[in-house]
Amino acid sequence: MAKKKSDSGVYRVTEIIGTSTVSWEDAATSAVETAAKSLRDLRVAEVSKLDMKVEDGKVVAYRARVSLSFKYEA
Repeated sequence: MAKKKSDSGVYRVTEIIGTSTVSWEDAATSAVETAAKSLRDLRVAEVSKLDMKVEDGKVVAYRARVSLSFKYEA
């Protein structure tokens, strides 16, 4: 029987914050897409906190705090 390739390795989890004037989903997507420009082998993104920026009683921005994991290269 053939052995399956192992997913073992070393991963780092870092916290990033994305912002959007449209929605929390756009804020989270923006955070991951921006991180992907400088980090390779992204694995899992977990939204850990959602909040809004309020000015003069109105929501002006959505913010998503994202825990993002990526694999260290050997």
